[in-house]
Parts: sequence; structure tokens; C-alpha cells
Amino acid sequence: MRRSSTKKKSAESVATDLFRSELSSAIKKKKSNKTTSSKASTKEMDRIDQLFNQYANRSSNLIDPEGIEKLCSNLDVSHTDIRILMLAWKMKAEKQGYFTNEEWRRALKALRADTLNKLKKALPELEKEVRRPTNFADFYAYAFNYCLTEEKQKSIDIETICQLLEIVMGSTFRAQVDYFVEYLKIQNDYKVINMDQWMGLYRFCNEISFPDMGNYNPELAWPLILDNFVEWIAEKRA
Repeated sequence: MRRSSTKKKSAESVATDLFRSELSSAIKKKKSNKTTSSKASTKEMDRIDQLFNQYANRSSNLIDPEGIEKLCSNLDVSHTDIRILMLAWKMKAEKQGYFTNEEWRRALKALRADTLNKLKKALPELEKEVRRPTNFADFYAYAFNYCLTEEKQKSIDIETICQLLEIVMGSTFRAQVDYFVEYLKIQNDYKVINMDQWMGLYRFCNEISFPDMGNYNPELAWPLILDNFVEWIAEKRA
């Protein structure tokens, strides 16, 4: 009986040792994978920083308008291309025409773009991401805020708004943008556009049938500029 008990304990001991060995091996493997992943992530960030330094102004450590122009040239896109604005949105860039290293890292790491070629290939996917309805409203609002050049600025001049509309909405709501830009350029009541009016236009494009505008109700909470815009179109067609 004692021998049997000894054999049983011996078997249990072997099983325990085997379990501990496997557990130890699994932990070591996990740590090794984590270390490898950490090293890969560090190398990726180093490459992202190296790319940043190719365009950054050394004295300010910022990618300034000149650096952005160089970046656009290397990406074979115009500086007015909507994808550059989308890239700024992805960075959550705060100041128009300037990218900080932190903003640059945020976007390129998310896009898995640690080389110029990878960034170029990532732009079409970025555009798809932004154009999802859940993201586009945020991007549209961001575009307005990005164009505010002063800290306490609340509105944007008509000329800039017309250019911004062309970039942000032109490819999606061509007819509405053409009419609204024409109206803004000939009217004399407004010199600037604020955020409420800007977002009102976005709602207008998404909710109002165009060009008949039969479902537009001026009694609802529309910015006055849109009431005037609808009246102007009606007179224009009369």
C-alpha cells in the first residue's frame, strides 16, 4: 500500500512538474513575444520620426507650410487635396499649416505608415474611413475649426468658406455647393460664416431634396442665411 501511495505521489509530482514547466515556457514565450513586439513598435516609431524630420523645420521642430508643401509634392497630391485635410484630421492637428511631432506620430502610427510610400498607399483608405457617415460629420466640423487662425476667432470670411466648401463638399454635393458658393459671392448680408451656419449647410445638404427643396420648412430651426439662400434660388428660377 505504501508503494502504491508512493507511486501515486510520484505521478502527481511528475504531472505538477510538467504543468509548471509548460506554464513557465508559456510565460517566457509571452514575454519574448512582448519584447519582440515592443522592439518592432520602437523601430516603427523611429522610422516615423525619421520621416517627420525630413519635412520638419529644425528650429521649430514643426512641419510648417513649406514642409507640408514639400510633403504634398512627394505624395503627388495638391496642397488643396481633401486627403491632406483628412490627414490633418487623423492627426487631430490643432494649428492650420503646422504639424507637431506628436500629431504626426498619432496619425502615421494609426495608418501603419512609417515610410513615404506606405503613407501614399494609406491615403485612399483614409479617405474611405473619413467618408463613412459616422466620421464625416466630425471631419466637416473639424475642417471649420482647423481654418480658425486666431485663438478667439469664431467665424471665417466668405472667400475662405467658398474655398473650403469646394474642398470638403464639392465632390459629394456638387450642385448644392455650386449654388451656395454663387449665392455667397453675390449677397451682401454676410461677410463671415460661423460654426452654426456651417453645420446648418451640412444638415441642409443631407436632409433637403435638391434642387426642388420641397421638404425645406423655414419654420424649423434653420440658420437665417439658409432661409435667404432658398428664397434666392426660388427667385433665380422664377
